[in-house]
Amino acid sequence: MARALLSTAVFALAFSLAAASFPFNGDDLASDEALWALYDRWQNFHGVPRSPDEKRLRFDAFKANANYVFESNMNDAKTYKLSLNKFGDMTKEEFKRMYTGLRIPSDGLRSGEGSFMYENVTEVPPAMDWRQKGAVTGVKNQGQCGSCWAFSTIVGVEGINQIRTKKLISLSEQELVDCDTATNQGCDGGLMDVAYDFIQRNGGITSEENYPYVAQQRECNIAKKKSHVVAIDGHEDVPRNNEEALLKAVANQPISVAIEAAGTDFQFYSEGVFTGSCGTELDHGVGLVGYGTAHDGMKYWIVKNSWGANWGEQGYIRMQRDISASEGLCGIAMQATYPIKK
Repeated sequence: MARALLSTAVFALAFSLAAASFPFNGDDLASDEALWALYDRWQNFHGVPRSPDEKRLRFDAFKANANYVFESNMNDAKTYKLSLNKFGDMTKEEFKRMYTGLRIPSDGLRSGEGSFMYENVTEVPPAMDWRQKGAVTGVKNQGQCGSCWAFSTIVGVEGINQIRTKKLISLSEQELVDCDTATNQGCDGGLMDVAYDFIQRNGGITSEENYPYVAQQRECNIAKKKSHVVAIDGHEDVPRNNEEALLKAVANQPISVAIEAAGTDFQFYSEGVFTGSCGTELDHGVGLVGYGTAHDGMKYWIVKNSWGANWGEQGYIRMQRDISASEGLCGIAMQATYPIKK
């Protein structure tokens, strides 16, 4: 009975997500004339502002992406589906430049060695979803600003603050973009470890309501920077290339992770457990807020993205976990960190 209810719930979720996707079929790809009509319909559906001249410049990219999404979804062996979403007329290179923003230091990835408070954890729940426990705010949108590192950091701080205080407060990514500038570089990229250090040194961080996000870097508002609503006591790194350690960490709190997200499949992900091809050239910071097992037995991570609620599964992606590569799918186990709040 429980399995039947689970299957029904999964089907209902998949149906609702698919219904929200942009619909098209093979006839829409049969000729350039049909593709132009599809392009017009796509623009109206997503509300993407494009002039006629810009559309002419982007038509080849739109055509290639539409064909790719259609052919990918015809492959029934895949555990996930794609959608011709709001990024439908962008090249992979343009998309990476505008919508990622992780900046790895010139001296490379940190070692992942040092204290790890969950090292001796021996049992974790079979599934965890911090959204259901009230520790995750709504999906946000970084816009065309390489500030993913700020959103990833804030997921961790919002989560641990709710766990410790039972109060969920939406915090300010904009404060990090404007004020955490010694090493991080606003819309030109940054790193979550550095942002956690900034919050600790600053004595805390203010709310999103007090310092709202504007998707561009501006001069730091000193008064708002000093108006703390949440503080942390530091941060720790998860041991590198260790999905078991990653599981222990996220079983206890939402954490920040880095992935490679510049691939075409990631750009157009719509639903299902993502198993697509991606490397370990880390370029995007996201929030890891849980894990589970699909009805077919495939294990997955629950990842909160910062591209708005109309991307993926209402702003989230489920990514396959426990793969053979120690670094995890898309490098998810390579650069994980979380805040400490006593």
